[in-house]
Amino acid sequence: MMHGFNTEIESLTRQVFELILDRWREAPWPLGRFETPETLSQRAGQSITAPGLGGSEALRRWVEILEPASFSADHQRYFAFIPHAPTEASMIFDLLVSASSIFGGTWFEASGAVHAENEALRWIAELAGFPAEAGGTFVQGGSVGTLSALHAARDAAFRRRGDRPVRWRLAASPEAHASVAQAARILDVELVQIPVDEGQQLSGAALRCTLEADADKSIFAVVASAGTTNLGIIDELDAIADLCQQHGRWLHVDGAYGLAALAAPGERDSFSGIERADSFIVDPHKWFFAPYDCCALIYRDPISARMAHNMSAAYMDPIHVREEWNPLDFGIHQSRRARGLPFWFSLAVNGTDAYARAIETTLTVARQAAEEIKSRIELQLIMEPELTVLVFRRIGWSESDYDSWSARLLASGAAFVMPTVFQGEPVARIVVLNPLTTIQDIRCVLDEMR
Repeated sequence: MMHGFNTEIESLTRQVFELILDRWREAPWPLGRFETPETLSQRAGQSITAPGLGGSEALRRWVEILEPASFSADHQRYFAFIPHAPTEASMIFDLLVSASSIFGGTWFEASGAVHAENEALRWIAELAGFPAEAGGTFVQGGSVGTLSALHAARDAAFRRRGDRPVRWRLAASPEAHASVAQAARILDVELVQIPVDEGQQLSGAALRCTLEADADKSIFAVVASAGTTNLGIIDELDAIADLCQQHGRWLHVDGAYGLAALAAPGERDSFSGIERADSFIVDPHKWFFAPYDCCALIYRDPISARMAHNMSAAYMDPIHVREEWNPLDFGIHQSRRARGLPFWFSLAVNGTDAYARAIETTLTVARQAAEEIKSRIELQLIMEPELTVLVFRRIGWSESDYDSWSARLLASGAAFVMPTVFQGEPVARIVVLNPLTTIQDIRCVLDEMR
């Protein structure tokens, strides 16, 4: 039987748990590798069959063939893109959440789960200086979070003005995450790109010109970044918030990566102005050490978000009339796992002081790495890191040199790094997010550039 507990499932469960424990005991787990579709098809064979492979054989193919062909983003030398370092407490609770079959969309069906998630959201909102009535939900990722917030922003603008312009517009800088442009396409609005300054920052001065020229008030929202993905830049949030208040525009802050630094006491001033945003996102699966996939979407005024997202249907009316906190009312989702619970559990187990220490550790290593780069004659640091993104050049290298360096490190299993582009020039990029990463890990990568 496919459903129901039996000795085979019990044995399979024990095997899976032992694999998890082995992974933690033997950390760091292998980094992983890239394989071609042809290679995997040949090695793994046909796994979906009419009679089924059985638990042991399916698990063997995963462990021996498919998992090694997947990168471990929590490896201490995974420096590409945005790394991932979930706590053991969050990962083990993620298993329990999956096994508990909780529908996390409504308070009625998951009051305990939603209560716990709301505790975690409240902690983040307080870090940002949001009022007591602020709140939101956990969504799949930053792209869904930003899209949901901008949908709420446009709906609020329509309600405020009572009509629509010829075409709605959205303002952001070219350094904004690619999901902002994607959201503009999905919402069918025009994206107005505001040039950044020499520090790659969206400034109040540049935004002022754009808003003052917006005669028909068709710009319904401004997106600012609190830690851009490519360079780790924090936009001029205070000045941007001033202008959005003066001109009556919704301010959404994309802090998917960087806003977790609010938990480090010494970093709060870097985000001055975040307390006046209308909405923001931060991804616990990045710098808040939760499993994939988890984005905290928080609104200053959740009522306006509920008005935009609330769905009406005969079978849902008994839920809505109860006026309870339903996570499905605050984002572009309905079917929803309680994805904030592993983050809540880790916070509850470890305490917020441990989070502050872990984030401060990564900030310290990033600053040490910046000094290490500056000490090497063959390297040039492009800008001092505001957070934990390090962008630098190897003097004399071409694009192919950077690609060879990246491929060499990956082939040996030493590290995963990826070059990027800065002002049209190929450069190196390292992101530190794992508290287990040390300056020696960075030195090993830099040594390969000699």
